[in-house]
Amino acid sequence: MSLKDLLQSANTEQYNDSPLFMQLSQTKPEYGMNHHIQVALSDGGKITVTNCHVGSLGDILTYPIDVDQNLNISKTQLLDAILKEMENDGFTASEQENFWDNFDNLQKAKIIR
Repeated sequence: MSLKDLLQSANTEQYNDSPLFMQLSQTKPEYGMNHHIQVALSDGGKITVTNCHVGSLGDILTYPIDVDQNLNISKTQLLDAILKEMENDGFTASEQENFWDNFDNLQKAKIIR
């Protein structure tokens, strides 16, 4: 399952307040990469998500998601963990808005990379 597949299977009403979810839902998948989003349980019992580095939203939508086989997690918990990792807790709302503004513009994504 890719991130785009996960987004399409989510209860959208639950994410009405998430600008990132809304932006990802409206973004067209682009090229894709050989990266996989990896989800596992850390030693402390916390869900960890890796490989969510954002080059462009169109690319990350095509990334397959590899969930550790020992992790019993719902699609909602999985999407919550991935969105939290991508949003990078600690940014203010205005900082996040400035960062994500026009981020599906491939020219801007190339400059950031």
